[in-house]
Amino acid sequence: MEIIPAILPKNFKEIEEKIELLINNSEMVQIDICDGKFVPTTTWPYWKADENFESILREERGMPAWENINYEFDLMINNPTVDDARKWLSAGAERIVLHLASSKDLNPIIEILKGLVEIGIAINNNANIEDLKKYSDKIQFIQIMGIRKAGFQRQKFEANTVDKIKEVKIMFPNLKIQVDGGVSLENAPLLKHAGVDTLIIGSAIFGRDNSIEEVVDNIEQFKKI
Repeated sequence: MEIIPAILPKNFKEIEEKIELLINNSEMVQIDICDGKFVPTTTWPYWKADENFESILREERGMPAWENINYEFDLMINNPTVDDARKWLSAGAERIVLHLASSKDLNPIIEILKGLVEIGIAINNNANIEDLKKYSDKIQFIQIMGIRKAGFQRQKFEANTVDKIKEVKIMFPNLKIQVDGGVSLENAPLLKHAGVDTLIIGSAIFGRDNSIEEVVDNIEQFKKI
């Protein structure tokens, strides 16, 4: 089971600080990108104009530690466009997550991304998975949200997430499943037993102090499950 730390960044500095803790401790990180419209939370680079992001798009610089860390961008943005897809490709995405509820038709974006990055679609744990069928042959994984409100950390894990995992596995046996939101050392064994391939973990890895010792220890504990 793969463990991917998640960052919900207010600004670029927070990304830099947390990536510093992950070098040599994780090969992949998920960055939550929230536009304040699809979800109430607003994160980098939507929080305010950011020259770092513009420099990245101009390929004058890369994401922090891009030589050592692969990036998965979770696009919690309303009606993502083809231009949005191109921006996050330019930012060096290895994986991109699109949310099923964010658009009536994700196919134009998927066509831009196909073959260039791994593509996942995120669903709420009460979603009708029949709606995934029109995308299932073009994506590599499904991300099931383990919390009620996407874009917020430290939320209670929703118990029906486990049932949704089983439902998805039956209908889409060839796609990987990852769970994002509310993951803890207490529920991770249950998720593994249900057949999850990847856990996306934010506060349960970084804790409240963001110390290197705490981060390393938390990652190791999850890897032992």
